[in-house]
Amino acid sequence: MKALEDKIRAEGKILPGPVLKVSSFLNHQIDADFMMEIGRELAARFQDAGATKILTIESSGIAVATAVGAALHIPVLFAKKHRTSNVSGMLYQTLVHSYTHGTDYTVVVERDYLKAGDRVLMIDDFLANGKAVEGLLDLIAQAGAEAVGAGIVIEKGFQEGGALLRAAGLRVESLAVIDSMDENGIVFRNENV
Repeated sequence: MKALEDKIRAEGKILPGPVLKVSSFLNHQIDADFMMEIGRELAARFQDAGATKILTIESSGIAVATAVGAALHIPVLFAKKHRTSNVSGMLYQTLVHSYTHGTDYTVVVERDYLKAGDRVLMIDDFLANGKAVEGLLDLIAQAGAEAVGAGIVIEKGFQEGGALLRAAGLRVESLAVIDSMDENGIVFRNENV
């Protein structure tokens, strides 16, 4: 998605790690109009998947997932990183490692909201090592539901997550795939073709 690549170049900052900071429009401050455009693009890519539900992990995936859910007119469910007093009943849970935060989270979803027969589209802001998507796949499997794909805003193509998920047979659609990034800038996948 050319508009996304342009926005990453204009507003993104490369931090050590390598971490791409896009807090000005994607995962701290939200550019609402642009988020809806991202949602429409991901929805168009998965229009044929027959998704009945969207699943993401809090918190940065929620805005993107909501935009996709609005475009597809289906419910959005997010796995919570912290069990709170308003999470009750029976739960599905799994352990997810956060590359950005360098920690593990036990994420939970109430069984009332994820059921056998659901066709689940996973949505997230970033794909690096694939641990968040693997965690979501585990929750989906626990429910007896079916994963129909993963829609990602930004994929770090130089990390193994996307390749591993695709090799396992998962449909992964990323709006921008970064092949490399350093102090000299960012190279997107379509620029290498």
